[in-house]
Amino acid sequence: MGTTHHDEASGRSEVDSLSGRLARIRNDIREATRAAGRMNEPELIVVTKFHPASLIRDLHELGERNFGESRHPEARDKVAELEALDGVTWHFIGQIQSKKARQIARYVDVIHSIDRIALVDALAPLADERENPIGAFAQLNLTSDDGRGGTSEDELLQLAEAINESPILTLRGVMAIAPLDESPERAFDRVARASERLETRFPGASERSMGMSGDFQAAIERGATHLRIGTAITGKRPLAT
Repeated sequence: MGTTHHDEASGRSEVDSLSGRLARIRNDIREATRAAGRMNEPELIVVTKFHPASLIRDLHELGERNFGESRHPEARDKVAELEALDGVTWHFIGQIQSKKARQIARYVDVIHSIDRIALVDALAPLADERENPIGAFAQLNLTSDDGRGGTSEDELLQLAEAINESPILTLRGVMAIAPLDESPERAFDRVARASERLETRFPGASERSMGMSGDFQAAIERGATHLRIGTAITGKRPLAT
C-alpha cells in the first residue's frame, strides 16, 4: 500500500507541476500580447515530442487542444493511442522525408515544415484519402545552412505557389525558427517582412508560426499567430530507455 500511495503522490505532483508551468506560460503569453498592443493571443501549440501519451492526456485535461510532434512513427503512434480525445489538432513541426510524407499526411491536421516543392508533390496523391485538406506553412530558412530545413527568402513565393495549388494543402502562412547566431528580434523582423510579401500575393496566408520556449515574447511582438512551446511547459525530455 505504501508504494501505491507514493506512486499516486508522485503522479499528482507531476500533474501539478505541469499545471503550474502551463499557467505561467499562458500568463506570459497574455502579458506579451497586451504589451504588443494586440487584441488576440497567438495560438499555443504544446510541443510533446519525446514525451509519453500520458502527458498529452494530462495537458488535454488542463484544456490544451493543439499538440506538436516532429518524429514519425512516434507521432503516428500517439495519434492512434489518443484518438478518443476530443477536439485535438495535431501539428507536425519537424522536417519530413519525401518517402514518409504520405504516412504523415494520413494523421496530421497541420504541417508547419513544408520546405520544398518535391514535398508538396509527394503529398498530392493523398488528396482523395482525406476528408479535409491539411493546413500548411511554408518554412523559411533564416540561415545559410541548407540542412536546417526551409526555403530561402528568394524562393519562398515559388514554394507558396506550389502549396496554394496543391489539392491536399491549404496555405496558411510562413513558419521559421530563429537562428542561434542572431537575435530573435532581428530574425522575426525578417519573418514579418517575408510574411507581408507572402500575404500580398496570397491574401489568406497571413499566419506566422514562430516563437519557442526561449523567444516567444519577441515573436509575439512581431505578429506571431502560432507559438511552438515545449520544455517551458512539458519540462525536460524523459531519458531514453
